[in-house]
Amino acid sequence: MPRPPLDGLIDDLYYLEGAPPYARLTLPPAPSALLVLNLGDHLRIRAGADIDTAEYADGCVVTMPTRAWAFGYPLRTRTVGVHFKPWGTAPFLPMPAAELRDRPVAVEQVWGRPAVAELQERLATARGPHEMLTLLEEELMRRLCETVGLGLVRHTGNAVAATGGTVAIRDLTAAAGVSSTHLAQRFKELVGVTPKRLARTYRFFSTAFPIDPAEPIDWGELAAGAGYFDQAHFGHEFRAFTGLTPTRYLEARRQFLRDHPGHALDGWPLPAD
Repeated sequence: MPRPPLDGLIDDLYYLEGAPPYARLTLPPAPSALLVLNLGDHLRIRAGADIDTAEYADGCVVTMPTRAWAFGYPLRTRTVGVHFKPWGTAPFLPMPAAELRDRPVAVEQVWGRPAVAELQERLATARGPHEMLTLLEEELMRRLCETVGLGLVRHTGNAVAATGGTVAIRDLTAAAGVSSTHLAQRFKELVGVTPKRLARTYRFFSTAFPIDPAEPIDWGELAAGAGYFDQAHFGHEFRAFTGLTPTRYLEARRQFLRDHPGHALDGWPLPAD
């Protein structure tokens, strides 16, 4: 976990090394943004069925996605990364987050090739993961800048997160003392999506992520407990977020559990093939 003020923007910094569990992983959209600095072979990302797979040598930046995307780690993975809160990338981007929605970009397009190459060199020669994460944290602290509207978006986003996406957006708009149009515009600029879409993502993530694939699931009870209209509504959200039915999603989770029990990536990524 980073120190303040980064802790208000970031969930965690991480180091990942080893062999991937599958050649490709499907990642359903989560209320999170991502920065990966790659120290190994190329990463491969397909941000949607209508987009070709792209390779990223230095790493990538992914603002909060709205659809499932495929991620391919190299056979020998070595990366350092950041799991941002949905609004967390805003102080580090030279462009509105909406411009990157469902369109991952190389880190060098955000920070410039010379700066990224210098940072990668320092990370590659660091004395272990702890020093690498410290270097990354220092780089983020150095690049942190004031961002117009971030306080409003962060406060509202935290309120959405606290309720698992079930709060009424009109209540948050009224509490913030701004118009719904103004709030939506700020969210598009800093998160990439509207508050309503963020809430929808939080609700699905809060419902699907805690599912224990080793246990039987009562889908109707789960849907009702999460506040969905009915099981059909819940099934529609499953297909919209994962491309799978709830049953097929559970099968994929169980496959991961069988193939790689206790793996660091088990829980949200799914086997893509």
